[in-house]
Amino acid sequence: MTLSLWSTRPTDHCSFKAGYQQAGQLNQMYDMIKWPLDYFLKAWDPTKKVLTAQVGDGGADHAFWGRPEDMTMNRPCKQISTSNKGSDIAGETAAALAASYIAFKDKGDDQYATQLLQAAESLYLFAKTNRGVFSGSAAYYGSSGDQDEMCEAAVWLYRATGNNDYLNDAKSFVETAWGWALSWDDKKVACQGSDIAGETAAALAASYIAFKDKGDDQYATQLLQAAESLYLFAKTNRYAGNAAFMALLAAEAGIEPQTYRQWAAEQINYLLGDNNHNGGCFSYEIGYGNKYPEQPHHRGASCPDRPAPCGSGQLNADAPSPQILQGALVGGPDASDNYNDRRTDYVQNEVATDYNSGFQGALAGINSLLASGDMPATNNKCPCKN
Repeated sequence: MTLSLWSTRPTDHCSFKAGYQQAGQLNQMYDMIKWPLDYFLKAWDPTKKVLTAQVGDGGADHAFWGRPEDMTMNRPCKQISTSNKGSDIAGETAAALAASYIAFKDKGDDQYATQLLQAAESLYLFAKTNRGVFSGSAAYYGSSGDQDEMCEAAVWLYRATGNNDYLNDAKSFVETAWGWALSWDDKKVACQGSDIAGETAAALAASYIAFKDKGDDQYATQLLQAAESLYLFAKTNRYAGNAAFMALLAAEAGIEPQTYRQWAAEQINYLLGDNNHNGGCFSYEIGYGNKYPEQPHHRGASCPDRPAPCGSGQLNADAPSPQILQGALVGGPDASDNYNDRRTDYVQNEVATDYNSGFQGALAGINSLLASGDMPATNNKCPCKN
């Protein structure tokens, strides 16, 4: 969420808003992000100091396969309060709200923007004075800490308000440890790469992106030969998309612009078809090009139109999903650059909002650079859509 909003930032060198405008998708972007923002506003009660952090039981939810509107099981809520800590979730939610304030202020929706900022500031104060990691989702999404989320919150609140107290907080939260990737759990790279984090953090961010330094023992990623720099982890496409986005931001900040813009574009080109899977020209973005995943691990997409039933049979069916998840990025290839388009393989075929966040930001950035004429030539042309 916060990563997606970063790409819409309206001012300074870190804005790819023009990329959305060029594609005619800016209003769509505003509409898309308002859905989770409205949820965040409802989830946070500043009077009671309670944030609803999770809805549903991971075990029960994963055991169900069918249409979301057919989920009739009990879906308990888990909340963060002064007695149930969760500053990791509260901090990141505050970051998203603060970033959204900037976006909607620029859009001209002052009333909604003010509501977002008020919620962001009160939630950040709550998180700062009630530090502790949320344990309610540990079985599925265990958190490694809250310092990166608190840093992101302080960064975005400083950007939104200009209040130096937030700037000082951000500097105190910046971590000097290496981040293996920008992910839903580890966001230290985003804070290290921010424009207020200081020279040391900027150097760390540059080192993180420095794919050329493959011999560095501290470099936390492994590299695939096929994509040269595609991260070698489960569900690897999202990390490649996030890294491409961060590389574009580094370039905007003046760190080897030509090198990192070219590298970012080549990562995205790989995801969109400049690869060898299925004879080549295979896009990992559903609906793009002529060859793309047909069996995403997604319950609703696997269900036929009503009144036909939907259940575990659809999970195991070796057939294209009846509903096309246009634009979704799937998990991606394994360490040997092999990909199996089967719904039952959730590692390679899962889709999620965080998979698309950095990916779409990178697309907006590349589109913006193409429009301005600042996009360098790449070693792969991705001539595969048609």
